[in-house]
Amino acid sequence: MNDDYWAAVTAVRLQIADLLDTLGAEEWEAQSLCAEWRVRDVAGHVALVPTITTWQMLSVAPRARFNMHRMNTLLAQRAGSAPTDSIVTKLRQHAADQTTARVLNVADSLFDVVVHSQDIARPLGRTLTVPADHTRAGLERVWTMGWPFNAKKKLAGLQLTATDTDWTVGAGPEITGSAMALLLLLTGRTATATPKLNGAGVLQLSPVT
Repeated sequence: MNDDYWAAVTAVRLQIADLLDTLGAEEWEAQSLCAEWRVRDVAGHVALVPTITTWQMLSVAPRARFNMHRMNTLLAQRAGSAPTDSIVTKLRQHAADQTTARVLNVADSLFDVVVHSQDIARPLGRTLTVPADHTRAGLERVWTMGWPFNAKKKLAGLQLTATDTDWTVGAGPEITGSAMALLLLLTGRTATATPKLNGAGVLQLSPVT
């Protein structure tokens, strides 16, 4: 990962911190775009990613029955239970960190923070704008990474084209939209993404969140 990549990660983390500073108590408790995650849980997750250790992940593994998705949820809920001011402080303190647990991949850091910025903002009716180039990098990563989204497999037979940056993949009925709308689609936020998408391929999308 080069300096531009980490500058983008840092910038989005700080944008999230700025947004969190404006939230009221009820907004912190609101449901995010992530099932089972409140806004505070998403915020806790984003703040935790740069400092989490493999040991912390393993500590919840038995309770999560060694299911990675459930482990992630338990850790997010634990981190999100901290006082809101400490979550924001931690996020700012570690915004420029280039680390995560050894069992994770820092190549996921950018798309993770970009998507979670929207998981927080959109259910609250807030706007958090991310440069299309940052989101394009997220698209490239998610499209090629396979698990856990398996986007290339799930969206096989469709052509996806971003309207605000140079990114096109696939072949078949076309789906067009902003890089952000497409990234939300690729990461399973289908219900949120679909109203922002156009093209014949939209009719073939499964109506899941």
